[in-house]
Amino acid sequence: MSAVTFLPNPCELRDLRDLPGSTTLLVLPPEIDLGNAAGLLRRVMSAVDARAGRLRVLVLDLTSTHFMDSQGVRLVDEVRLRLHPRVRVRVVALPDSAASRVLEVTGARRDVPVYDNLHEALTE
Repeated sequence: MSAVTFLPNPCELRDLRDLPGSTTLLVLPPEIDLGNAAGLLRRVMSAVDARAGRLRVLVLDLTSTHFMDSQGVRLVDEVRLRLHPRVRVRVVALPDSAASRVLEVTGARRDVPVYDNLHEALTE
């Protein structure tokens, strides 16, 4: 028998917080793949749209994401491209995590700053 991960709401953001300085933090789910990337994109953009006039920094937290394929990279890139030019996106991924490795291998780090921890992403 193989182990299968069941996520009750795979398109739900794990956390959404508005922080000082027009910053919004979105904590993404444990897995990002073909099954939930489109739904996550809708949720992320909905959160962005709800903060349209005041958002300056969007932090996508992947520290609890233990599986991510190319759809996760596509998600990050789509968010980046859809944001208003005044809004900066920052990604947080643990250095030895699957998310970090996928972002590195695909070259996504060239387009989006990736931080090793949340503190660094929020204090720059």
